[in-house]
Amino acid sequence: MGGFLVEKLQFAWDEVHSIAEEMEHVSSEELINRLDEFLGSPKFDPHGDPIPDADGNFTHRNQVLLSELQFGESGVVVGVQEHAPSFLQYLDRLGLSLGTSLQVLEIFEFDGSLRILLNNKKEINISDKVSQNLFVKKIGF
Repeated sequence: MGGFLVEKLQFAWDEVHSIAEEMEHVSSEELINRLDEFLGSPKFDPHGDPIPDADGNFTHRNQVLLSELQFGESGVVVGVQEHAPSFLQYLDRLGLSLGTSLQVLEIFEFDGSLRILLNNKKEINISDKVSQNLFVKKIGF
């Protein structure tokens, strides 16, 4: 449901959680099935959390926290550990969203903060706290 709200109705990912919770109380199985089909049966919600299929099975993926990447390693943002609206809004301001590719350019020993390259275009610095709450799927490995 969250995928529909983000992809088709253009809600920001910090707005989705409360709306999706309200929509979970919809009891029409036919409506749920049609929305699922319309969305292509997504496996993950807008925060990167797995969505069970009709039988309750989850798809798992190989993901790590951004803080676990080493110098020069690359990844794609696939989810968040922290769901607070203020955190999600902060990520939006930085240009970090699901599907953003990134590469670790520098790890600052002093405080664990990172300098990263987003989508091969923009360099930003992020705190250790941000990197410990952002899941990525490693690429190139």
